[in-house]
Amino acid sequence: MTITLHQLRRTAESSLREAGVDTPDLDARLLVEHALSLTRSDLFIKANDPIPDSDAARVLALVARRAAREPVGRILGHREFWTIDLALNPDTLEPRPDTETLVEAVLKSLPDRTAPLRLLDLGTGTGCILLALLAELPDATGLGVDLSPGAVAAAMENAARNGLAERARFQTGNWGAGLAERFDVVVSNPPYIPSADIATLDPEVREHDPLRALDGGTDGLDAYRIIAGQMPDLLRPGGLAGLEVGQGQAADVAELLAAAGLEPVGVFRDLGGVERCVLARLGA
Repeated sequence: MTITLHQLRRTAESSLREAGVDTPDLDARLLVEHALSLTRSDLFIKANDPIPDSDAARVLALVARRAAREPVGRILGHREFWTIDLALNPDTLEPRPDTETLVEAVLKSLPDRTAPLRLLDLGTGTGCILLALLAELPDATGLGVDLSPGAVAAAMENAARNGLAERARFQTGNWGAGLAERFDVVVSNPPYIPSADIATLDPEVREHDPLRALDGGTDGLDAYRIIAGQMPDLLRPGGLAGLEVGQGQAADVAELLAAAGLEPVGVFRDLGGVERCVLARLGA
């Protein structure tokens, strides 16, 4: 018997719910839309349309991947972040909504969004933070640095994908080492998971995000020590530093920035109430 679109969607939801996926309804919808090239309104308009067996099999194959805890973004090959859409590859961390907290905090701390600012994103990954900021700062330009050539390639693709290639440049590098330029804003979402906690992460993260982008060393602060020490040589006088942090790390990261000579701006919480990013300025 041929299955209808509505029945197929409900079957997908049920499979994901049984697999323990947190958002089975949303994930099923996204996978059905992707596999069948449908819009959200199509799901209602065509709800009673019969689905060919080959199309249903294509949907259920994607559902099986999600049930095995492969993230939806990895299956689709892209992820929305802020106002932009980002392609993913195995060398990049999948952007999280929590990271939008850093973008928002930086934007709120800039007195003039039309200024010709120079931005630096350390450990840029997909380029999500830099590109989101550039999308809101029409006269700004930026540099993204990542140790992984694969991540740099993804970031370059994403800049072009979002019409920002003329204002964004990306290169391989080890944090800020060797950079002679000074910047108005330096941002980073470095690895901050303590090494011993990696095994406890959800399989969507543990098995699909690159370990290099997760492992922050014994206490999760290894990258922050390096970045904080480089800030005085990377920022222009009065320049702004913005760092995403893990749960419970804000005070330690703020202390590292203060020890490097930066002045605190504030700690900002994500939608879950977690202290998610720390901002500081280099004295004028």
